[in-house]
Amino acid sequence: MAPRRKKIYEGKAKVLYEGPEPGTLVQYFKDDATAFNAQKRDVIEGKGVLNNRLSEYFMTGLTNVGVPNHFIRRINMREQLIRQVEIIPLEVIVRNFAAGSISKRLGIEEGTPLPRPIVEYSYKNDALGDPLVPEEYIIAFGWASQQDMDDIVALALRVNDFLSGVFYGVGIKLVDFKIEIGRIWDGDFMRLIVADEISPDSCRLWDVKTGQKLDKDVFRRDLGSLTDAYTEVARRLGVLPTNATNITKPTLIN
Repeated sequence: MAPRRKKIYEGKAKVLYEGPEPGTLVQYFKDDATAFNAQKRDVIEGKGVLNNRLSEYFMTGLTNVGVPNHFIRRINMREQLIRQVEIIPLEVIVRNFAAGSISKRLGIEEGTPLPRPIVEYSYKNDALGDPLVPEEYIIAFGWASQQDMDDIVALALRVNDFLSGVFYGVGIKLVDFKIEIGRIWDGDFMRLIVADEISPDSCRLWDVKTGQKLDKDVFRRDLGSLTDAYTEVARRLGVLPTNATNITKPTLIN
């Protein structure tokens, strides 16, 4: 047997291992589910498999529409090969409808359409509870430059356009989502790319007709089976694992 890869980092839902080539990592998706800054925890069998397949689907789609990201290829049911990046210490949140913390902060009823997509930032620090931060803080503390911020907003809105269309095509409303952005270098030239993952762990997804939640709010709010919710998203997109049966891949509307 080959020696186990060297672990580089372990987070709440994923583990990063040293990759087979310089500049690469292996990203492993765990079955762990967490909410409220990891105050609520559980292990949901099969969650990692679903998120691996779904993140592969979305990252591949982004590549096809010209949005740069860290995904190289899927290795197996739980692992994918990715580019190693320097992560900017921010969660970039894009909101299309009011839900979660923005509803609590501003007293807006959940589900209210926002006048335009709103981009927010939280500082990635579990000990502080990932606090929201304004752009002024980000630039002042040197986490990103003004040019970086302009590029991050442009990337986030392109991701939003792509995801919104894909989900709407299968009857799902993209309420909000969060992404992470990383820096990579091509020689002396630095560019920003989408990193981490895109899955129901990082999106709020509601059925267009019924409003049924198909994301991690099912776990946060004890609304039923998280596996069933994620499986329904995968089923509609036609990306269930290959041992699933009776799956018809939908035709997405361009």
